[in-house]
Amino acid sequence: MRIKFSKMHGIGNDFVVIDLVTQTGRVRPERVRELSDRNFGIGFDQLLIVERPTRPDVDFRYRIFNADGSEVENCGNGARCFARFVYDQNLTGKRDIRVETAAGIMELHLTDDGQVTVDMGKPVLTPSAIPFLAEEFLPEYRRPINGIGEVRFGAVSMGNPHAVIRVENVDTAPVEKWGPIIEACEYFPRKVNVGFMQIVNPHHIRLRVFERGSGETLACGTGACAAVVSGQLRGWLQPGVKVSLPGGDLTINWSGDAANVLMTGPAVTVFEGRINL
Repeated sequence: MRIKFSKMHGIGNDFVVIDLVTQTGRVRPERVRELSDRNFGIGFDQLLIVERPTRPDVDFRYRIFNADGSEVENCGNGARCFARFVYDQNLTGKRDIRVETAAGIMELHLTDDGQVTVDMGKPVLTPSAIPFLAEEFLPEYRRPINGIGEVRFGAVSMGNPHAVIRVENVDTAPVEKWGPIIEACEYFPRKVNVGFMQIVNPHHIRLRVFERGSGETLACGTGACAAVVSGQLRGWLQPGVKVSLPGGDLTINWSGDAANVLMTGPAVTVFEGRINL
């Protein structure tokens, strides 16, 4: 059976979004891999699924599949597209939407200017919960990594694990070489997203992210949040940060301590079609 989908992007991080509330289908990892191929499929960084909630206090269930078919816990750019999708497809009339994810409850707000603010929740810094192999939390860790040498990074989970490395210039950062090595290194039992952060000033950073299971993408919402949290914890950034990614800009607000991280940015529909899921 052929089902409808929407192709969307959040500052270049691109998605196929499928409504399994009014339609029926089953997600198979091998089919996700086929559809994600940019030459022989539709092409996308991640597949987003809208499902009925499993609990009464939320509006939808939000599931995320990487291009390699693996299911992951969270995606901030995807969450903005998710909110735009369910509103534009008349699955809800609400502008404040609660969704359940594998990482917990996420709150989404559609703003009057067409942007979406996502409450990304509290950053997770306890190593065992990231998960990251360390005895205690530190703002910055130093670890020898085979094929690279000693690397200094912050470790943060925004529902998915991130390693944040400061670089002088993101244009010349070793993203293609270091990304896959650190993604699969032994310190992160469930692999890790790797962010390369350049500090422009205390309220502005440039960022490139190598995402586990997808490679480098034009934007990563959870990566932007993790970078800002790590930068503030290491004393380089102040609350209220513009994050410039290859695909565009996000605004990240985190007041520190036990506060939630708020991410604001656009979500755009590119086209719609039908596929055999």
